[in-house]
Amino acid sequence: QVPLVESGGGLVQPGGSLRLSCAASISAFSSYHMGWYRQTPGKQRELVAHITSGGITNYPNSVKDRFTISRDNAKNTMYLQMNSLKPEDTAVYYCNAQFLMYDYWGQGTQVTVSS
Repeated sequence: QVPLVESGGGLVQPGGSLRLSCAASISAFSSYHMGWYRQTPGKQRELVAHITSGGITNYPNSVKDRFTISRDNAKNTMYLQMNSLKPEDTAVYYCNAQFLMYDYWGQGTQVTVSS
């Protein structure tokens, strides 16, 4: 069983919104620190949002005030609400779960921002 599965990607116009979901098939989901990362060809994977097991969030300046990360521990799911999307947000978005020695990645979902 795949530990993390992302969904919700797609094609959106500049200024539009998308909501990504990350469904986790891992026990003790609430103990994990979770993150959303993105990657474009030829570039390193970069963090776009992080939420601790306690609910503390962190964003880089490039997405602050536009992206919101959240989690629903009862549903073992993490979300990324993306507003005011820009062409430079185009990337494959991955979710990540970390706890002690455990480090899981999803398979990624494509987000394309284009008119």
